[in-house]
Amino acid sequence: MSKLARYDPFSLTRIDPFEDIDDLFKGFFVRPVAFEGQTQMQIKIDVKENDDAYTVHADIPGVKKEDIHVSIDGNQVSISAETKVEKEEKKDEKVLRSERYSGKVVRSFTLAHDVDEAKAQAKYSDGVLELSLPKKAVSSARKLAIQ
Repeated sequence: MSKLARYDPFSLTRIDPFEDIDDLFKGFFVRPVAFEGQTQMQIKIDVKENDDAYTVHADIPGVKKEDIHVSIDGNQVSISAETKVEKEEKKDEKVLRSERYSGKVVRSFTLAHDVDEAKAQAKYSDGVLELSLPKKAVSSARKLAIQ
């Protein structure tokens, strides 16, 4: 069923005639095709905070733990991951469509407090990276007595 929309010649919205071009050509091609604007692999994160630490859950499916790197610089946290495609083609088979992502993806974010890098921990299982990022102890200001 097609979408029906009322045409308003005075509307300020822009009409995109190629909006559903992916659906039009779905299944017509024999080779893998990447349309412009198609989303690539993304690292989706959840950040939780308590009084003394942050907990981060990052979804990074299909990546080996050796290919994941986390860097912490003060309150700036960066997660990077790289996936590689392994060619497993047989002589009598050809690839009709491939939707697996190959390449490097980076996600950086800033926290409200500095992180204690020495006590930070990372675990990776079932495609989820879990970071435990303790907050750095805030040095209390000291008032000097003038003599």
